[in-house]
Amino acid sequence: MQTEKVTAYIVNWLKSYAEKAKMKGFVIGVSGGIDSAVTSTLCAKTGLDLLVLEMPIHQAESQVGRASRHIDWLQQNFVNVKRVPVDLTPVFDTLVNVLPPVLNEDDRFMSLANTRARLRMTILYYFAALDSLLVAGTGNKVEDFGVGFYTKYGDGGVDLSPIADLLKTEVYEVAKFLKINEEIIEAAPTDGLWGDDRTDEDQIGASYPELEWAMRMQEEGKTDFSGREKEVFDIYNKFNTANRHKMIPIPVCEIPDSLN
Repeated sequence: MQTEKVTAYIVNWLKSYAEKAKMKGFVIGVSGGIDSAVTSTLCAKTGLDLLVLEMPIHQAESQVGRASRHIDWLQQNFVNVKRVPVDLTPVFDTLVNVLPPVLNEDDRFMSLANTRARLRMTILYYFAALDSLLVAGTGNKVEDFGVGFYTKYGDGGVDLSPIADLLKTEVYEVAKFLKINEEIIEAAPTDGLWGDDRTDEDQIGASYPELEWAMRMQEEGKTDFSGREKEVFDIYNKFNTANRHKMIPIPVCEIPDSLN
């Protein structure tokens, strides 16, 4: 990948899209992870307004610290960056307390994890509406179009996706080019939805380089594998199949002409 040219292309694309939409800039939630760090920096490089939100919900201190230090770095390097901290922990706890109990606690934990993402999406659009900003998505190609590792109408609820055509390994290349803080580059990827330090690999069962390999194999129509390769390919297909509903347009019940 021609990292410098790709970076410039994304920055120009972001600026052009916002200007054509007659919007002032972007709003993004920064989590302390590589994707939000890269995306927020790309948005900052447009020179347009960038509002960066910190939205912890029972967040691990390591994630909160990385996010805060990245925003410090952004503000030191870009005059167009504004930060707003929004502690969503009490809001989330209040919501949980009014919800009825369920029999299956595993289902409840997963539902509440997705609720965190949807609560953050709501806050992003609140600020976007106040200041005529676009909500910038942070999903990469493997997450958005491979395994569907995001929350529908949560972190998947955005106005535009600047890095969604980059593989995770390519996101790291851009991060190094942009001189993103080394602690973010070295941190294990996590969605930050569980209130602990569990990683994406813990949840999925495969690393991003492995998933990228499986995605490429599926595109090439190759299916005959053994050992770890078969295990990874099966993991990829399981997530790709289960999350297909996130990756295709919402189905519309089209009324046939004969009924009109």
